[in-house]
Amino acid sequence: MSESPLDWMALANRKAKGKRPDYFDNGQDELMLSMLMALVGEVSVVRERLDTVERLLDSQGCIERSDIEAFVPDQEQALERGMLTREFIFRVMRGPHQAAEALKENEPALSEVSKELRDI
Repeated sequence: MSESPLDWMALANRKAKGKRPDYFDNGQDELMLSMLMALVGEVSVVRERLDTVERLLDSQGCIERSDIEAFVPDQEQALERGMLTREFIFRVMRGPHQAAEALKENEPALSEVSKELRDI
């Protein structure tokens, strides 16, 4: 059985079954959120890979691609990475989180406050 190369573009363009959840009234906002979260995922992967390269360079001085691919973080390193990832996601999602909190407290949205301040 011959294995054909994996078609990443076909996989990336597959549609999920069922209706996607709507978080916003505006479809453009939904699209932006989707793009943002995809980008956050990619940046998170790049950060972990960079962490791998830095750790291997610290311990070995010289590395090959196979060293990167074979690297498995120990428990302490995995916990540190997990904490960094959580902090990263928190920073990215701070704005939407604050907007949701403002809705709960019936406070005006940041954009409304900003507009009011400009009008003064």
